Amino acid sequence: MIDFPAALWGILLELAPSLLVGLFIAGLIHAYVPAAVIRRGLSRPDLGSVVRASVVGVPLPLCSCGVIPTALGLRRQGASPGAATSFMISTPQTGVDSILVTAAFLGWPFAIFKLVAAFVTGVVGGVLVNRTVPAEPAASDAAEADRADDDRPRGSLARIIEAVRYAVFDLLGAINTWLIIGVIAAALVTALTPADFFAGRPWAGGLLGMLVMLAIALPLYVCTTASVPIAASLIAAGLPAGSALVFLMAGPATNLVTIGAVYRTLGARVLSVYLGTVVVMSLGFGLLFDQLLTSVPVQTLIHEHQQGWLSVLSALGLLALMAMLGLRQYRARRQAQARLASVQAAEAGMQTDAQPGLDTRAAGARILNVKGMTCGHCVATVKQALESIEQIDEASPDLATGQVVIRGRLVETRALEQAIESAGFQVAKRD
Repeated sequence: MIDFPAALWGILLELAPSLLVGLFIAGLIHAYVPAAVIRRGLSRPDLGSVVRASVVGVPLPLCSCGVIPTALGLRRQGASPGAATSFMISTPQTGVDSILVTAAFLGWPFAIFKLVAAFVTGVVGGVLVNRTVPAEPAASDAAEADRADDDRPRGSLARIIEAVRYAVFDLLGAINTWLIIGVIAAALVTALTPADFFAGRPWAGGLLGMLVMLAIALPLYVCTTASVPIAASLIAAGLPAGSALVFLMAGPATNLVTIGAVYRTLGARVLSVYLGTVVVMSLGFGLLFDQLLTSVPVQTLIHEHQQGWLSVLSALGLLALMAMLGLRQYRARRQAQARLASVQAAEAGMQTDAQPGLDTRAAGARILNVKGMTCGHCVATVKQALESIEQIDEASPDLATGQVVIRGRLVETRALEQAIESAGFQVAKRD
């Protein structure tokens, strides 16, 4: 076995270069590919739109909760139900950053197989939805999306700056907490688990082992990039690669929050197809991997660190970025909590002095409890959804408490709830 600090540093050395390159490529996709191009290819309820949605979703580095509002946005812009479902299934399982990280830890055969599995799973889910769910017309926000494309930076330097900003603040900022959890968990598994721990366990291999991994993965929130070091550590401890593949497919694609969001926004029928596809296809591809690629060694690199200058600089750079993002998020959380305390104090004072039945919402600020926010993407989506209402001046979600402070002119609570629900979240009733 290896000691914990050495395992932690070794994982960072392997993770950082691929992750940073993948994030930058994703930023370039965001800066250079117009949303209108994507939207126009997904509107028909046919196989072509489903395939295109999966092709679009595979390289995007969105987590399972972040992909829900993105898919709903595509749906509102005219994408078919099957295309939206295909996007929801394929996107959280992959991403350019995850593909490169998977290749670094588990080799290119494993990474390519995982990529193909995510693509095919998305296509199958989309086709099933198109065949079982009536194609209802979606309210199109095409004009708004075209205006957003027009607002993108034009010059090459401006677009590169936008790509870096998006990669660091939107993408890495959304997963940095879960990335830390995943790296620490992988280092603990590496340090504490003997190399042959799973090798002699009858429940770890075959279909039974895959079912165990599936039961663990389905309810948990784990982003695809952070799950790779964990899977690599499990394989290094003797877990069959097919069982690890099930964990890598089902874990990022589902969790309790995502299941609830799909049910609320797309209905029980789409949810049943969504979950059924992920479960059946992850097990099927796990079994297929064990049958086809048993002769291809899945050699993890956790125990074989190469401390080249590029790996060291990348690891130090990644640590610096994550520290900066952590400090930024801490300050934002403190500010949100201060605003929340201020509004609560104002509400309490007005309730004390007010006439019975006076609506304190006219004070210009109110608080909503939002369920389902689990990462930075969720916070940004809720904020954007609320601030799209003309009368709202500012919406300040707090991830730690789930509360949102809303400032602006008087708006009916139902309109606020509809904006939040359309983004894939739910408003909890206050006592």
